[in-house]
Amino acid sequence: MSRRERIRRALHHLPLVVWLWLLWVALWGSTGAVVLVGGLLVAVAVAVLFPLPSVLPGAVPRPRWIGLLLLHLLADLVRSGTIVAWEVVRHGGRTRSAVIEVPLHVDDDVLITAVAEITTIAPGTVVTEIDRRRRRLYVHALPVRDREAVARRKKETQELERRVARVVGHRHHPLEHGSPSDAPDGPPPSDPPPDDPPPDHRGRRR
Repeated sequence: MSRRERIRRALHHLPLVVWLWLLWVALWGSTGAVVLVGGLLVAVAVAVLFPLPSVLPGAVPRPRWIGLLLLHLLADLVRSGTIVAWEVVRHGGRTRSAVIEVPLHVDDDVLITAVAEITTIAPGTVVTEIDRRRRRLYVHALPVRDREAVARRKKETQELERRVARVVGHRHHPLEHGSPSDAPDGPPPSDPPPDDPPPDHRGRRR
């Protein structure tokens, strides 16, 4: 097997490895060194020993964006953990929180689940519900004290969605005419019936 072929096979398994690794961390609920390294080893072993068909047909892993996503995730863990700890020390049980509705732009089960998992990993945010039909995440976040904080949390989740889409080369198109829920439910209105044909003015033969 040539070197190029080995690299291609490794890139083919990369999205599955990243997904299994993030799932492992989310299930353990910890970001300790043992959990991170152990999860990575388990993910690689599963991908190699039990190869699966592509979960995202046509996806092209982008190593650069994968690295940036991991750096963003680590930085967000530190930042969010610091903010939550300070809020607990300063306000205790009086810390205010909110459940925020976040519209999504991607329309893929794997990408939506990945966004939800990564959002839940960060301290202070938990995805309480996924509305697949309307492409919505409902995120319980703290601290949230005003409308500006709500808008900031919503923007952070949508920025994460954009990063996840870039990892696999998925086209991310912001909604230009409102969110998916703006469209009315039910089938689209049918076209009006055509007008009656003009009467035939040709005379009859006698």
